[in-house]
Amino acid sequence: TFFFFKQKTAYEMSVYHLDVAEVEDQKARFDSYEEEAKRMLDRRLPVPAYDNLLKASHAFNVLDARGAVGVTERAAFFAKMRTLARGCAQLWLDRREELGFPLGVWQMPSPPSESKAATDESYLAPGSSPRDFLLEIGSEELPPQDAVAAAKQLKTAVTSLLERLRLAHKGIITGGTPRRTYILVKDLATCQEDLAQRIRGPPARVAYGEDGKPTKALEGFCRKNGVSLDQIELGKDSNDKGGADYVFANVKTAGRPAVDVLSETLAEVVEGITFPKTMRWLTDAAYSRPVRWIVALHGEVVVPFVAMGLLSGATTRLLRNAAEPEIQLESADEYLDKMNTAGIVVDMELRRQSIYQDALEAASAVQGTITQRTADALLEEVTNLVECPRVILGKYKSEFLSLPREVLEIVMKKHQRYFAVEDPSTGNLLPYFVTVANGNINVDVVREGNEAVLRARYEDARFFYKSDCSKSLVSFREKLDGTVFQEKLGSMLDKSHRLEKLAGQVVNCLGLSPEVSDLVSQAAPLAHCDLATDLVTEFTALAGTMGCHYAQLEGKPKKVCTAIYEFVLPRGAGDELPATDAGAVLAITDRLDSLVGLFAAGCVPSASADPFGLRRAAYGLVQTLVGKGMKVSLENLVEVVSGAQPLPVSSECRKELLLFIRRRLEQLLVDDGVPVEAVRAALNQRGDNPSLAASSAKELATEMKTDAFAAILSSLARPTRITRGKENEIACVVDPDLFEAKEETALWEAYEAISASLEGEAGIREFVQVCLPIVSVVDTFFEKVFVMAEDEKVRNNRLALLQRVANLPQGIVDLSQLPGF
Repeated sequence: TFFFFKQKTAYEMSVYHLDVAEVEDQKARFDSYEEEAKRMLDRRLPVPAYDNLLKASHAFNVLDARGAVGVTERAAFFAKMRTLARGCAQLWLDRREELGFPLGVWQMPSPPSESKAATDESYLAPGSSPRDFLLEIGSEELPPQDAVAAAKQLKTAVTSLLERLRLAHKGIITGGTPRRTYILVKDLATCQEDLAQRIRGPPARVAYGEDGKPTKALEGFCRKNGVSLDQIELGKDSNDKGGADYVFANVKTAGRPAVDVLSETLAEVVEGITFPKTMRWLTDAAYSRPVRWIVALHGEVVVPFVAMGLLSGATTRLLRNAAEPEIQLESADEYLDKMNTAGIVVDMELRRQSIYQDALEAASAVQGTITQRTADALLEEVTNLVECPRVILGKYKSEFLSLPREVLEIVMKKHQRYFAVEDPSTGNLLPYFVTVANGNINVDVVREGNEAVLRARYEDARFFYKSDCSKSLVSFREKLDGTVFQEKLGSMLDKSHRLEKLAGQVVNCLGLSPEVSDLVSQAAPLAHCDLATDLVTEFTALAGTMGCHYAQLEGKPKKVCTAIYEFVLPRGAGDELPATDAGAVLAITDRLDSLVGLFAAGCVPSASADPFGLRRAAYGLVQTLVGKGMKVSLENLVEVVSGAQPLPVSSECRKELLLFIRRRLEQLLVDDGVPVEAVRAALNQRGDNPSLAASSAKELATEMKTDAFAAILSSLARPTRITRGKENEIACVVDPDLFEAKEETALWEAYEAISASLEGEAGIREFVQVCLPIVSVVDTFFEKVFVMAEDEKVRNNRLALLQRVANLPQGIVDLSQLPGF
């Protein structure tokens, strides 16, 4: 067998890649191959350039296997290889063009020039009934999230298009699989509805000269709308309060055949579907994966158009291993039946339910179950990985159950997309799994193949786990020195030392207890250690989890172990937050260290790229601060962390970072359902304190609905408008001796009372309650007092008083961001 002859070779190469390969030598090889590839590109030799690119890629793979590539450096390596690949491809194309494309040139198809409706007499025959319309976009397998996004976008786009085209219908069905996205419009009219419009032209005084003859303005209006002068009418426009006469044209537009107007517009629908990442071909075609066919049928009539370099037709594709992989559709209304007959479930929700029920039945056959938690984490993805689902129950050796549960589940879920089977009575894992295959298969062969793959992964995991357990957790820390975090910021060991140094200072900024400080000092040196373990190097999603597990095996205090686990939380939007203060401190400190350091190193995200995941880091930072209710100045935290960086952090860089974090905070609150006006009003005054800003924004969203808040908003708006732009003219202080009316004194006393009552962190509800009495005082002031008095001193004093009143919300809420202010 292959194993018998190649076992020694495989073992030796594994030892080389994982343990022996010299990291610095491999880095030098990568640099050397990269430079040689560039030199070959300069010499216009695409094949040797590509050969060196492959060698550079292999050097990267060895570095990755040795654990020498940090998360941030990975993006830099990929960028270099991607640039070379693009250069090789472009040069290859240029060279083929120079040779005159000896293998031929592909021609873009074009739709028929003659109207399709004109060639089908029955289509527009009198009494022609509506018929179903089908649009199917067939492609290479889409990623699960893209399949869902494409179906939603297609429904939105087609619904809008049919409304714009005045095409009546009786409902829309949409869905898809990894290979197809479709929309089926029930009973779509064969012709547009006629359109009657009364179009207003120029005023009558402009349309006709003094002699009563039509002017060029009127003649141009007539030409534009296809009417004659004798069809023009005079009349009033209800929207014109001046009551002037205008010329009007009654324009009737006859409806065109649906097939013709759809032919002209469907290409923009198909090419308008967008994805976070796309593949490109031809010159301007871009889609998640290459598009292979397009079906467009209105009843039995093909709707011809060209998109993505393809001419639409009536040919769709079934499963790749089907006896008849392509079929010709006779009409749109037979599409669903044809798919169902072929075993393809195009309805996403139906496919989802079918997979879940079949998986539960398979698990129950071995007295097990699949929990809702497991299903929620995986079902959506699996649903959109297959189009003809076949659920299979597999088994693995019960001896693997000695591994940590998290290891077993991460391998099944993340690497294999298997559903783990649990004992419903105990909640423990059973040595079974459920997988979902696609199409017509040999169940036994597929089951054995999946079992073999899982067995190999579990064997690797067991080997790595035993190897890790033979050493102490802290002993892995020195290995972090071999993994680059970022070239200007040092290694992961340097980052670990910064975390240890900064965590205590962050505890002080947050005002936490000495107990938390002690826990943080114990957990910080261990937080990154599991990144150098064999198991986490192989299964990176276990970072934090295995650090906690190994610390528990060594008998570390439970709270320290928990902090090590929580240090990586939240892993993304919607993930759990650190439950303990110690875990939160480590999570906050590590993210701040990454953000400050990478911003200082010039690795700021662009509008289209964020290779270092800084948006995710900032989002996780504010999630933790808000979720834990930790009130702290971001500016102070950034300043503290800046002092520990190995390169200078300018004030401009700190300002840019603070604005970046604030935008993530705004996104977090809007995602949480808080109105954007309330979010911005709170952030403009309290954005430096995310927790306080979040509670203020949520409270403001509630108070904005009350009459009391509306009264305060209206009352404070007038002083703000009067004093806006006059800051340089207004006196610095208010002099009560210059008051001439009792209303001035009353407003000053009300202001002083409110100002004394409002504390720096006053809530929005408290602000409303305290400020409500000033509403009537302000109204009376404006009724009785003329602000812009002739006496300059009196005038400036009154403006100064109003400015103080207008500034009452300062530090609490920016009312100018709210509607109606």
